[in-house]
Amino acid sequence: MTETANTSAPQFPDVKPPVGVWPTLRYRDAKAAIEFLTTVLGFESTVVSTDTESSDQVSHAELRWPLGGGIMLGSERESADWPSSAGQGSTYVVTDAPDTLYARVIRAGVTVTQELTEQDLRQP
Repeated sequence: MTETANTSAPQFPDVKPPVGVWPTLRYRDAKAAIEFLTTVLGFESTVVSTDTESSDQVSHAELRWPLGGGIMLGSERESADWPSSAGQGSTYVVTDAPDTLYARVIRAGVTVTQELTEQDLRQP
């Protein structure tokens, strides 16, 4: 993966995403989506990682909304972990009590599509 970032946006490599809910989206042209979301709507690009085999493919991007929260997005691709087609999405929940929330979800009978993991998406 190749890391790039918008140099005009503040960089916080040691800071975890804020506790909250982050919608995740796939785009046919993720770079164009990032351009639109940042220049037209006002999101701030904080992380953009491209595929090592194709710099046109965004493997992971985070865009922050200036008033709080944000979205994660990437290019349409084959993936067993996340919805992979454009127009599909999922919700990524960041919490300071993951074990409690996970247990509540399991008790409710939800089908888990990705096991609970600790991820540091800000490191190259």
